[in-house]
Formats: sequence, C-alpha cells, structure tokens
Amino acid sequence: MVYFAKWKIVLVLLVCALGAVYAAPNLLSRQTVEELQTSLPSWAPTRTVNLGLDLQGGSHLLLEVDVATVLRDRLNALLDSARAELREADIGYLDLAVEDNGVAFTVRDPARLDEAREAVRQIDPQTLQTAADGNRVRVSLTPEAIAERNRQAIDQSIEIVRRRVDETGTKEPTIQRQGEDRILVQLPGIDNPERVKRLIGQTAKLTFQMVDDTVAPAEALAGRIPPGTERLPMTEQPGQYIVVKRRVMVSGDTLTDAQATFQDGRPVVSFRFDSVGAKRFGDATRENVGRLFAIVLDNRVISAPVIREPILGGSGVISGNFTVQAASDLALLLRAGALPAPLNVIEERTVGPGLGADSIEAGTIAAYAGFALVVVFMIASYGLFGIFAVVALFANVVLIFAALSAFQATLTLPGIAGIVLTIGMAVDANVLIFERIREEQAAGRSVISAIDAGYNRALTTIIDSQLTTLIAAALLYIFGSGPVRGFAVTLTIGIVTSLFTAIWVTRLMVVTWMRRKKPKLVPI
Repeated sequence: MVYFAKWKIVLVLLVCALGAVYAAPNLLSRQTVEELQTSLPSWAPTRTVNLGLDLQGGSHLLLEVDVATVLRDRLNALLDSARAELREADIGYLDLAVEDNGVAFTVRDPARLDEAREAVRQIDPQTLQTAADGNRVRVSLTPEAIAERNRQAIDQSIEIVRRRVDETGTKEPTIQRQGEDRILVQLPGIDNPERVKRLIGQTAKLTFQMVDDTVAPAEALAGRIPPGTERLPMTEQPGQYIVVKRRVMVSGDTLTDAQATFQDGRPVVSFRFDSVGAKRFGDATRENVGRLFAIVLDNRVISAPVIREPILGGSGVISGNFTVQAASDLALLLRAGALPAPLNVIEERTVGPGLGADSIEAGTIAAYAGFALVVVFMIASYGLFGIFAVVALFANVVLIFAALSAFQATLTLPGIAGIVLTIGMAVDANVLIFERIREEQAAGRSVISAIDAGYNRALTTIIDSQLTTLIAAALLYIFGSGPVRGFAVTLTIGIVTSLFTAIWVTRLMVVTWMRRKKPKLVPI
C-alpha cells in the first residue's frame, strides 16, 4: 500500500517552509537585508548567498612565503645561542659562522670536542643535531624541525593575512594555503590590488632591541648617534625618534603568544616565547633591569617599556603607561602583527564588477533556459506526474539557495554551473520512478501497487547513482581549490536536496492526489 506517515508529512512541509524562509532574503535588496540584519536577532534567517570573486568582482592574489628567510633568521638566532653556550662553558672556539643550513665553529682544544658538541646541542635537544669533522663542529636543525618550522611559518602567515584582511571589513574573503609555500587570497568587492598588496604584503618584522639611553633626545633628533646604533621613529609620537642598539636581542619569530591582561589593576601585556626565545629573552632582561626595551615593528618603535625585573621561564609581562585599548593593540601586534617571512606576489588579477554582472546574467539565462527545457520535457513525457516533478524541482532550487545562504557558502560562476547541472540531474530520480511505475502498470498491477512498487524498487538505483556523483563531488572539494570547490559545494548540496524532493516531496504530492481522486489508471 502507498502510505505516507504523518511525521513525514510534517517534516516535508517544515523543510520546504524553512527553505523558503532562508532563501527569501536573496530576493530583497541589499539595503533591506542590512536593515533586517541590524533589527532582527542573529539567529534569524537574514543571510544571503555570498557572491564569489568572479561574480562580484574584486582582487585575486597568489602570494609566496619566503621560507628561506625563516631558516636564515633561525640560524642567526642559533648562532647567538651557540656563542653564549660556548662562553658559559668556557670552551675556546674559532670561526663561528652560519654555513649552509647550520652553524659551524672550530674548537681550540680537541679534547673538549665532545663537550662542545653537547653544549650546543642542549640549546634545543629536540630539534638540533651535531656533527664533527676534525676539530670543526657543525650544529644544524633536523629535517623534521625545518619542515615543521616552515609549516608553522606558512600557517602563521595565513593567520596574519586573515587578521589584516578582516580589518578592512571584507565579507567572505578566501584565504587558503595552496601548494607547499603559497597563499591564495581572493577579496570580493575590492578592485584596488595595490591597496591590497600594501595591506597584506607588509612584512611587519618584529624585533626586541635595547634603547641606547646615553643619547640625548636632541642628538637623536639631529641624527648624531654613536656606532652600533640606529635612529628609529616612534609610532606613538610622530616626529620623535629613539636610538636603539643594532643588535637584535630577541626576534618576533620566537614569540608564541601575547595577550592583554591586568596586573595590580593596570593594563599590561603578557607574553610567552618558545624555548630558544625564552632563554635569550631571559638573558637580555636579567642583564638590563631598569633600562628601556624597544619593541620594533618594521623599523618603527611601537613601544619602549621599562624592564622592571628579569623575565625568566619564557613568560612575563610588559608594563607601561598603557590604556586598555593600547594594551590590546600591542598584544595583537606581538601575537599576529609580524609576518615570519616576506610575502612575494606571484600572481595578481583584478576582476571588475561589470564582468561579474555579465557572468551572473549569463548564468541566470542558462539556469532559466535549463529549467524551462526540463519543465517542457517532464510535462510532455509524464503529464500530471511531470507537473509534480516540476513542483519538486522548484522546491529543490529553493532549498539549494536556502542551504547556500544558511551555511554562508560562496557562490562562484562554476557554482552556477553546478546549479544548472543539478537542475538537469534533479529529475533523474523522478524519471526512474515514473518509468518503473509505467512498467508495473503495463504488467497488470493496480494503481496503488504500481506506484508503491515504483517508489520502492527504484530507490536502490537512485541512491546508487546519486552516491557515485556525491563521491566525485567530495573528491573535487578535497583535492580542488577555488572555483573547483565552488562547483563541488553546489553540486553536493544539489544532490542532497534533489534526493529529498524526488523521493519525499513528489511522493507526498502523489499520495495526496491518489487519496483525493482515487484513479483507476496512472496518468503517465
């Protein structure tokens, strides 16, 4: 018997109603949608489909992370650490320098060769390895440590780029890793690539350097500074300069975290370094208590707090005349303001909004044409049941746009192609069911028996065919990027919604029609 449970009826009607509600904002103007978003709760269905770069226009950048700089900075830090360890152990050495992908030096006393190797390896036993050639010792990072540092640099670069882009107010930017050392940045709605490059391409190199307090402000302003120092401008005081030692005490690549917090009721910035940075920072602060410590970002001093006490153990606080906002800003700069390596622009494109409008118009025409042809074919082939399939197809399109709006998926031109393809594929399940009903009726079955057999026996074939397409869409999403993923997203959503509308929505309409008309023959 053809039977449709009441809970299924409620579920079908509820899903279709929610789909219509979530898809409705796409029919409203942008101004109306923005007004609704400000006046209604956040959970209210006021979101619209996000248009991708190829539809809305904007900037496309492909950036390459200069990972060689990351390794070079790490080796320079390792060189300073090796010098300090050898001096502390009172081991004589010669020709300490960076060589290839490591640091090498010559031990004066061959009898202390093993002691020297162990001393430098203890800088970071988990990531360093040593080798000796006669009296020449070479300490280097393990391949695993180099790969991990490069991965961290790229991940950190992506996060920093994302933070900088978010400050522009750009909605739904695409920022993702591409390949081993590249970052894809797509910013819909922004058509000024030069501004974008200035915004996210700034290295923002962060260093910690000691202030030379022997230089008077007038001498600093006049540029009369002693050797081994440099004059840098103050960010918070335009026109003012401060003289700092050229030697970098600690570099920002060893910083792992920084947060704005309170100490004794005053805003401060807490921070934490990795093991290498913690040791270097501890030594620097222990030897310079009471002196100014400059925090330099791209050759501009953003802050010069006083070292109140030695900061040991890799964590501590930076205090000063901070407001809550200033402390938060400083923490943000320390935590994510400095790129670990320069970003080189490999590819850049600008898509004008006119081209995006043309793409939308072409895609809309294709969708309308495809929908119209499917409607004509289904009604001509299956009559009343074809009308049922067309109603389900309309519900399917509504559910697709509802899902895209609810999940804030980005619709691209290939995504429109996926919707057009889904329109053609959505009726496949109905075709299989209707043809099965036609065969069962031709075999002499009653109306109820033929319809029941048509839906039940075609179900396995429908699921198998849609499952294979779903697997292909999943693979496209996993291994693809950009437009390919946009196509995969709409195709996947279309497959799920078409299964729902073809199996449940059309069956509800057929069952309702049968109960009211009680036909003797199926009008196919």
